[in-house]
Amino acid sequence: MTHRQEGDQVAHGFPHRAAVGASLTALYRRLSPDGVHRYPSSVPAADVALTDDEDLHLGAQRVARTLVRHLRLPEARMVVGFRTMEHAATVELTAGPEYFVELNDRFRTRRRDIGAALAHEITHVLLHRLGLGFPGTAENEILTDVTTSYLGAGWLLLDAYRRDGVESQKLGYLTPEEFGYVLAKRAELFGEDPSPWFTSAVAYEAWTRGRAEAARERTAPPLAGAGWAAARRYAWERRRGRAGEDAPYAFHDGAPAGAVSFSCPVCRQRLRVPAGRALRARCAVCRTVLECAG
Repeated sequence: MTHRQEGDQVAHGFPHRAAVGASLTALYRRLSPDGVHRYPSSVPAADVALTDDEDLHLGAQRVARTLVRHLRLPEARMVVGFRTMEHAATVELTAGPEYFVELNDRFRTRRRDIGAALAHEITHVLLHRLGLGFPGTAENEILTDVTTSYLGAGWLLLDAYRRDGVESQKLGYLTPEEFGYVLAKRAELFGEDPSPWFTSAVAYEAWTRGRAEAARERTAPPLAGAGWAAARRYAWERRRGRAGEDAPYAFHDGAPAGAVSFSCPVCRQRLRVPAGRALRARCAVCRTVLECAG
């Protein structure tokens, strides 16, 4: 996992949109909707916090065991160590039942972020055992951040993002807004509100921007509930059978008699439905029923 210190340039916005969407689709395909729903509650803040008087190594192992249980991995011996390294943390992916995680020495004095670093690394173990991954390293790290967030432990990674006069830090490969976006997708699915868990003001701001982006996707044409301007533009483009370059949909076979394709707002699987009439569409990947305006 990367670790950015004060003075480093933190990327913002949604530059990894395609990879994040592909990660959500892959996660649903591998786990199934029923498998995703086995994670209805996020990990509680109190269970992954280290107190100042708690032994560092024993506390880190306790938090790691909590995350192993949360991610529904087999119970096993947990070994957490600290050493000087370039990255924030690393995990050993072995065939055995033990979990070996090493954290950057700087976490000795940054106890409140140990849970975030462990969440990312233990999710690597989960993905390894699921056999779920992408060919490229960067795509796999994004998949790990998305999975951590969508299965209820990624709010820790976003909360580790802070910027103030004392320190500046960001953990993970997603931008802060992308973490907020994935957390908003999860919040909608399970009816959660992660906002009370954020101790970082800039993390909360990123959550709100990500939530706004997720909300925009839920009402993008051809889905029902689109705003007046977006619906009017969609109708005009549907009549001419060609969508603009920035449109979240595409027309096929000569609209309005043809079809329109768009991404499922839940799992980002690409869907194709008849254009020009109101209907209900069911995503084959996440089973979400979507109201389409036509």
